[in-house]
Amino acid sequence: MVKRINILDENTSNKIAAGEVVERPASVVKELIENCIDANAKNITIEVRDGGTSLIKITDDGTGIYPDDIEKAFMAHATSKIRNKDDIFAIKSLGFRGEALPSIASVSKIQIRSKCRELDSGIQLNIEGGEVIDKTETACADGTIIEVNDLFYNVPARKKFLKSTSREMSLISDIVNRIAICYPEISFKLYNGTRKVLHTYGTGNLIDVLRTIYGKTICEQLIYFEEHNDIYSVYGYIGKEEISRGSRNNQSIFVNKRYVKDRKLTVAVENAFKSFSTVNKFPFFILFVESYPELIDVNIHPTKSEIKFKDDRTAFKIIFDTVHKALRNDVMDTFMEDISLVEEKKEYEDVSFLKEDEKVNLFNESVRKIENFTPQSVKEEVLEAARNISHDNYIIPESRTTEYIPQITEERVHYDINNAHKEDTNVEYNDTLIPKIPDLRVIGQFDKTYIIAEYNKTLFLIDQHAAHEKCLFENYYNKILNGSIEVQSLLVPELVELSCDDFSIFEENKDVFLGAGFVVEEFGDTTVSIKEVPYFLGKASSRSLFLEIIDNLRKLGSGITAEVKYNRIATKACKAAIKANDELNIDEMYALLEKMKYLDDPYHCPHGRPTIIKFSLNEIEKRFRRIV
Repeated sequence: MVKRINILDENTSNKIAAGEVVERPASVVKELIENCIDANAKNITIEVRDGGTSLIKITDDGTGIYPDDIEKAFMAHATSKIRNKDDIFAIKSLGFRGEALPSIASVSKIQIRSKCRELDSGIQLNIEGGEVIDKTETACADGTIIEVNDLFYNVPARKKFLKSTSREMSLISDIVNRIAICYPEISFKLYNGTRKVLHTYGTGNLIDVLRTIYGKTICEQLIYFEEHNDIYSVYGYIGKEEISRGSRNNQSIFVNKRYVKDRKLTVAVENAFKSFSTVNKFPFFILFVESYPELIDVNIHPTKSEIKFKDDRTAFKIIFDTVHKALRNDVMDTFMEDISLVEEKKEYEDVSFLKEDEKVNLFNESVRKIENFTPQSVKEEVLEAARNISHDNYIIPESRTTEYIPQITEERVHYDINNAHKEDTNVEYNDTLIPKIPDLRVIGQFDKTYIIAEYNKTLFLIDQHAAHEKCLFENYYNKILNGSIEVQSLLVPELVELSCDDFSIFEENKDVFLGAGFVVEEFGDTTVSIKEVPYFLGKASSRSLFLEIIDNLRKLGSGITAEVKYNRIATKACKAAIKANDELNIDEMYALLEKMKYLDDPYHCPHGRPTIIKFSLNEIEKRFRRIV
C-alpha cells in the first residue's frame, strides 16, 4: 500500500523544530538573551527555578515590541532581523531565523509583557502550547519581560531525558557566563531561585567580567593578544600553563560577537600553546574574531553555534601567529628582566680615578657591551661615558654613537661531537636582531647534558640538546621561508614504498616537500624516490625522516597553511642536534649560548620543552634556609 503525503499542522511542525532549537533549558535562556541583546538592552536579569523546567524569567530594558507585532513574534519564521534572502549573506544580528520563539512557545507556557519607550503603556500576551490564550494592555517598564513556565510540559519524553536540576542549572550558568564575556558593556544578573549566581556591572572592561566569573587568581595568569589585518581582527586572552585544565571547559570563541564552537579555531590556539608547553592539558583562552559578515556563514545549524569561514586558512594562520607571538613575548620578558642595562651604565659614570690600563680594559668592555645590546638610549649614554676615557690608541669611531650595529660574520665554533654533525653557522647579524638572553658566564657542564651558567646573581641551566635543536630548527625553518635551502644529492636515491593513504598525503604536499629541500619523485604506483635532502641533515636517515613527516602532515589534516606544515617538517628534521651525554668543552658551550642569544625564541625547543631555566639567588637561599 502506497503511503500518502500529509502536510503537518503548524503546532506539530513547531514541536519538531523545537527539537533542534530547544534542546534543554539552557537553549531557551540562550535564545531569549540573544533577543534581548538584539533589542539593545543594557541590563538583563535572568531568574531560574528548578533548573529552568519550572520557570525561566528574563527581564531587559531594550527597545521592546510594538503591540501589533507581539503575536507575530510567535509565528514561524517571523523576524525583525532580516527582510529578504540577500540579508542572509550579511547577518549582523544574533537571531534571524524566526524559529526560537515559536519553538519555545510550542513546548511551554509563556507570558510576555513588553513596552516601547515611545508608548505610554505596554502589552501582555499569554500562550500555552503554541496557542494564544489572551492579549491585554498592561502597565510595565520600558523593555520586555518574558516568563517561560513548565518547559516541556506537553512533551514528556523530552523532559524525561533532562539531567538533574543542578546539572541543568550549571549549563544555564555556563551559557550566561559566555555571553556576559562577549558583552562586557551589558550588565547581567543571574538568579537560581533567590540566590544570585552572577552579577556583571556593564563597565565595558572585559577583564572586569573575567574577574567576576573566574576570579582574581585566573586573571593574574592571563596574557593578552591582539592582531589586525585587512580581513580579520583577532584579540583576547590566553592562559599560562599553570591554569591549564584537563578539559576544554575554559575555552570560549566569539566570532562577530557570537559564541560559537569551531574545531579549527580551537586547534589554532592549542597548537600555539603547545609550542611553549608540554603539559598534557588544554589551555584557558578567550578568543574574539571579527570579520566582514559577508565572509562568514552563520546559517549552518538552527542553534547558530556552528559557522563557516570563506577563508579558514587565513583565519587559522592569524590566530596561531598572534597567540604564538604573545606567548613568546611573555617568556622573553621574564628573561629580558635579567639584562640589567641600567646597572651596567652606572659602572661607566665615573672613570677618572682609574689607571690607564684599567681605562683601556674598561673601554674594551664598554664596546663589547654596546655591540651585544641595542637599546639606543642606553647605548648612547654608555658610549658618551666611554668616550671620556683618554687613550691615544683607543678611539671610538664616530659612527658608533649613532646607529652602529655589529656585523658579525666570523665563523662560529662548530658542534662537531663525535663527527655526528657539522653546521654552517656563518651568520650575519643585522639591526633587527637583539639578544634574548644576557651574556652568561659558563660555570661548567652537569651530567654531560646541562650547561651551568650565571649572570647577575641568577643561576641558569641550559639543556644542551634542546638548545641546539632549537638553533637548528630556526636556521632551517627560516631558510625554508626565505627559499635558501642548501640541498645535497644522495649518492644512491632512497626508494620508499608508501601505502595508498601515505602516497595521497605526499601528492597533496609535493610543493611543501620541495620547499623544505626534499627532491622526491614518483617511482611507480605508490613508490617514491628521494634524490636530494637538506644539507644540514648529515647522516640522518632520509627514509625514516620522510615517513615521520608524512605521519605528521596527516595529523594536521586539510586546510592548514604551508607555514604550519613547514614548521612541523622543521621540527622533525632537527635530529642532528648534539645529544645528552655529549661532552662539550668550554668554547663549545660559549658558542652554543652565543647562538641561542639571537634566536627568535631561545626559551623553548621545537617540541615545547624549555631550553633554559633560571634560579634567582633568593630562591637558592630559601632552599638552603639562609632566609625565610
